[in-house]
Amino acid sequence: MLLWQLFLSFVKIGAFTLGGGLAMIPIMRKEVCEKHKWINELDFIDGIAAAQSAPGPIAINIGVYVGYRIAGIRGMLVAVFGSVLPSFISIIFIAAFLYNYAELVLVQKAFHALKPAVISLIAIPMIDMSKKVGLTLKNSWIPIIGLILVAFLNISPMYVIIVTIAFGIIAAYVKKRKAKD
Repeated sequence: MLLWQLFLSFVKIGAFTLGGGLAMIPIMRKEVCEKHKWINELDFIDGIAAAQSAPGPIAINIGVYVGYRIAGIRGMLVAVFGSVLPSFISIIFIAAFLYNYAELVLVQKAFHALKPAVISLIAIPMIDMSKKVGLTLKNSWIPIIGLILVAFLNISPMYVIIVTIAFGIIAAYVKKRKAKD
C-alpha cells in the first residue's frame, strides 16, 4: 500500500508540474511533508541540497532521496518511475501528435505565458523554506552572493557549492573551538 501511495504521489507530481524539476519542489514538499508526512520539512530541505549537489535532474534526485527514505530501494525505484512516467508519456504524445503545431504563434504564446506562473511556483516555497532553515538578514548575504556569482558572473554552481560547503565546515569548526575556550 505504501509503495502504491508513493507511486501515485510521484505520478501526480510529475503530471501536474510545468517548468521542470525546480517547479516540482513545492508540489513534492506539499505531498511528502504535509499530506503524507513521510518526512519532515528539514529532512526535505536536506534532500533538496543533496539533489542539487548530485549529477542529474533534480526531480529524479529528490525522488531517489524521498523514495529511499520512505521505503528503501523499492521506494526509490517506485518514486523515480512515478515521477518520470508522465513526462515520458507527454513526450511521446507531443512527438507523435503535436510536432506540426510547435511553430504556431498561439502555441508559442501559451508557453511564454506560463513562465511567470512557473517562477512564482518556485519562489514562494523557497521563501517559506528559507524561513524554516533560519535565513535571516544577518546571514542572507550567503545566498545573495551565490546568486550573483552564478547568475551574473557565470561561475559554475558546482564551485559555489564546494566553497559554501568548505565555508560551512570552517565556520562550524571555529564555532566549536570558541565554545571550548
